[in-house]
Amino acid sequence: MAEAFRMGGVAQSLDEPAVASALDRIAEDVRSGGAKSVLLIPPDITRLDSMAGELAAGLYERLVRSGVRVRLMPALGTHRPMTADQNRRMFGEAVLSEHILAHRWREDLVELGELDAGWVDELSGGRLSAAGVATPMKVAVNRELIHGGHDVVISLGQVVPHEVVGLANYSKNILIGVGGPGTIHLSHFLGAVCGMESIMGRLDTPVRRALDTGFERFVTPRVDVRFVFTAIESLVSGLKLRGLFYGKERRTFEEAAELSQRVNLTRLGRPVDRCVVYLEPEEFASTWLGNKAVYRTRLAMADGGTLIVLAPGIETFGEDEAIDGLIRRFGYRGTPATLKAVKDHQALRDNLSAAAHLIHGSSEGRFKIVYATGPGVTKAQVESVGYEHADLETVRSELGLEDLTPGWRTLADGEEAYVIDKPALGLWSV
Repeated sequence: MAEAFRMGGVAQSLDEPAVASALDRIAEDVRSGGAKSVLLIPPDITRLDSMAGELAAGLYERLVRSGVRVRLMPALGTHRPMTADQNRRMFGEAVLSEHILAHRWREDLVELGELDAGWVDELSGGRLSAAGVATPMKVAVNRELIHGGHDVVISLGQVVPHEVVGLANYSKNILIGVGGPGTIHLSHFLGAVCGMESIMGRLDTPVRRALDTGFERFVTPRVDVRFVFTAIESLVSGLKLRGLFYGKERRTFEEAAELSQRVNLTRLGRPVDRCVVYLEPEEFASTWLGNKAVYRTRLAMADGGTLIVLAPGIETFGEDEAIDGLIRRFGYRGTPATLKAVKDHQALRDNLSAAAHLIHGSSEGRFKIVYATGPGVTKAQVESVGYEHADLETVRSELGLEDLTPGWRTLADGEEAYVIDKPALGLWSV
């Protein structure tokens, strides 16, 4: 590889010519190394605003025109495979459907090694062993990375605050995005027992250390992985691409993380008594995804406050049948109840990422969570997992929420609220 580069800054907004220039440089770097086959790993439709779809499509077109064989595998993690319509929405018409591969996180794997159980438990401060789940972290990736005949793998995505790892991307996009149950389950549970409040928005976290160690020990000796990172700020006027980064070393990620911390963390002057979060239906069809409304606001919520989640697209709880069943069975009951369920039920011990999600999606009794949904789920279903329910159209009408301009607002009932329209792009705290 030639050299890493970065473009942009906290006060800059990269335009289309700047992005095109960056893609030209990346494509030339790949070609100059003699690569004949390239695997692109962008996020899926749940990261629609990351700009990674456009970047992946642009890179795909440039490399294919040069005679390079290119395949594209969205970093689904535990999410459901994308539909043909979602692929077109994310990547446009230029990427051939037969060149888009689906990652099946329970099946399409090559195991590469494992991280010692005692070391991982040390990262947790002994919390894993206290929960009865101190086990090795098995590292596996989709077999396409190892046996697909690719000379270069390029991971694309946004660096943004994240509830499990602290700041998304780098090793996470590989070991979680196209990884397997061993890493996914234990990393999520590790983050949950360590506490989201000590992780979100931070670069150095227990989960980050585990993932980076697994990636650097087991993946980089086998695969030439390069990264394209974006840093995007969400403003009332729209999304601004503040930074674009390309490189192979962790330093490139650190630079992108530093910019993300400056443009994606919103510090409010006081706790929020009432917060309204809108979930775009194209991105959020399950509470597994939609609970970003909970994760990204809990540092800002006042004790005794109310979080209203406007969720027109919610139709289920989990992204696959097994985890959906576990969410319906155990619900969002808080950390003590979930840890007890882990000890008492093998099904939950076998799916620790589901247990982690149940912890993450709870307010721990601090504030009320109200899911305002359409016809996709019923009042009884929402209440059965531990949330309160409201009818979406009734809430929007009563509170005058046809306009979802973000920020502090006085709603139609005369009471104040803080409105968030893109929870996946930020982290809010006091």
